[in-house]
Amino acid sequence: MDINDIKARAEELRGQINYHNRKYYNEDSPEISDYEYDMLLRELEQIEESYPQLKTPDSPTTRVGGEAAEKFSPVEHTVPMESLHDSFSHDEIRDFDRKVREVVDHPEYVVEPKIDGLSVSAEYRNGIFVRGSTRGDGRVGEDITDNLRTIKSLPMKLTRPLPYLEVRGEVYMSVESFEKLTAAQEERDEKPFKNPRNAAAGSLRQKDARITKERSLDIFVFNVQQVEGEAIGGHEESLDMLKELGFTVLPSYYRCKNVDEVLDRIEEIGAMRGSLPFQIDGAVVKVDSFDQRAALGSTSKFPKWAEAYKYPPEEKETQLLDVEVNVGRTGVLTPTAIFSPITLAGTTVSRATLHNEDFIKEKDIRIGDTVVLRKAGEIIPEVVSVSMHKEGSQPYRLPRICPSCGSPVAFEEGEAALRCTNTDCPAQLMRHMIHFVSRDAMDIEGLGEKVLHKLVEKELIRSPLDLYRLTRDDIKTLENKKDKSADNLINAIENSKQNDLYRIIYALGIRHIGQKAAKLLSDRFMTLDAIAGASEADISAIDGFGDIMARSTASYFALEESKKIVEEIHSLGINTKNLTEKAEITEDNPFFGKTFVITGTLPNYKRTEAAAIIETLGGKVASSVSKKTDYVLAGEEAGSKLTKAQTLGITIIDEAEFEKMRAQAK
Repeated sequence: MDINDIKARAEELRGQINYHNRKYYNEDSPEISDYEYDMLLRELEQIEESYPQLKTPDSPTTRVGGEAAEKFSPVEHTVPMESLHDSFSHDEIRDFDRKVREVVDHPEYVVEPKIDGLSVSAEYRNGIFVRGSTRGDGRVGEDITDNLRTIKSLPMKLTRPLPYLEVRGEVYMSVESFEKLTAAQEERDEKPFKNPRNAAAGSLRQKDARITKERSLDIFVFNVQQVEGEAIGGHEESLDMLKELGFTVLPSYYRCKNVDEVLDRIEEIGAMRGSLPFQIDGAVVKVDSFDQRAALGSTSKFPKWAEAYKYPPEEKETQLLDVEVNVGRTGVLTPTAIFSPITLAGTTVSRATLHNEDFIKEKDIRIGDTVVLRKAGEIIPEVVSVSMHKEGSQPYRLPRICPSCGSPVAFEEGEAALRCTNTDCPAQLMRHMIHFVSRDAMDIEGLGEKVLHKLVEKELIRSPLDLYRLTRDDIKTLENKKDKSADNLINAIENSKQNDLYRIIYALGIRHIGQKAAKLLSDRFMTLDAIAGASEADISAIDGFGDIMARSTASYFALEESKKIVEEIHSLGINTKNLTEKAEITEDNPFFGKTFVITGTLPNYKRTEAAAIIETLGGKVASSVSKKTDYVLAGEEAGSKLTKAQTLGITIIDEAEFEKMRAQAK
């Protein structure tokens, strides 16, 4: 390979890594495994080390992958939140130790699990929690103070009122919470998070802290960034102090006298991976002494006093015994592989999703095959490849009739999924019922899956709206339902009639319409009848709506069956109006129906405060600038959104003009 080929490969790698950084850090939606990403980064590091002239100032090898999102206020880290250099072998850990000993004498190390979550900073003044932020790019992060307040394991008040303390920790989602969340997402036919790390990151970076609170996040604190009023000499001592102050620190950390002890501890942590209630992706080795750390210093991206050891993904072979096909709420046929049980990453595994027919064709998966399995993110089993076909095996394809009701199934244009064509399919009904009563939809307390199954079995309900026809006596016919519990359930159903409009829209289960989209529809049209009568063009004009979402909504309400459902909703007395208080709609209200984007730092408002004012006055706040944007409210250091607005010719206002508009609206 000549120098031009090597240069081209380096540029290709930088492009790939920057793309995957955005997917991982900013969008919480990775497309490749951590191991595959690490190998791309390692290849680029090796090229830049061998050919220094090819290294660019903005190379991803020199910086942390994330960046602060504009939906949160920026926080500048006075102590950089650095990343860690990765090792993948014992030899590389020994090389790290050698480099440390070239600078300092007799180093001792602390070895601890590497929690796979989202790195955050938490600041305390006089023992009281005052601010939390994400790592971002290591120098500027996002203000997530309100969201961190929802995490019960993070103390809001310390046991001692230190003048100032900044700690670094890892917000994570336990395996149990992750499995509950993804099960609920799959039940609602939503795209589930790929692993607990992305679930934690996506939950923590919500604009609505109430959503964060519902996700059952936790935190381990593992570093003191800054401290006043306390003298500490080393890492182990700092962790002991943090425990005393009320923090939850890493569950097992050990001080090691030499590199041999370090390697033994790394192996011990690796053996624990499958049995831990949270996900880890490696072990971290840190020089214990703070004085020695100061002598070692840092590169532009990594501290020279710490190293991460990454465990390779574990893969095993087993035999595919069968394929089980289930029907989802929207009629999608989902294939699940059933195979001979094996132990993988510490747990027994016997099932894995096969996604859809395209996935099965691509890997040529056949019943009886020997397949290679691994756990994505150490949690979800996945089929990596076929290592051997069974003699005489035939290519597998999904059934062309629904396994639940026997009706024909069909592919829809542009989709890989097969769907049952029968809207009265029993499997779809049950999942639709569960969705309808869920917390995010009509939020009917007491209507769990068991009760719904009994109601369907006794043919007391044949559609979600039949719930509003149930009587106290109907409920009492169910097992273990006494007078009081029957009354409570009937009252919960009756109370749900007063829900805001967006809930019934979301509960209807319109394809591609989640809770956020339901709120956008509710805010734009204000009544169910207005939504039902809106054209595809009217709906697609909503900022945040794509063509597929608009087409799906318009198509749903155009169906005769849907028109009957709307009539039924009215006759049952279910609320069909947006209950959110809006400013009076008048010609001189400059906010109503207008879309705003807020960027930069405003003199007198937080962005969340300005957004609340806009929405109260009948406007809408979007996170990105587009042709549908009416105004950009710009403060200091507005950045790329201001530039894009100028390019598109969008009206730009400052806080003073915003106040004039606000006065006009009153």
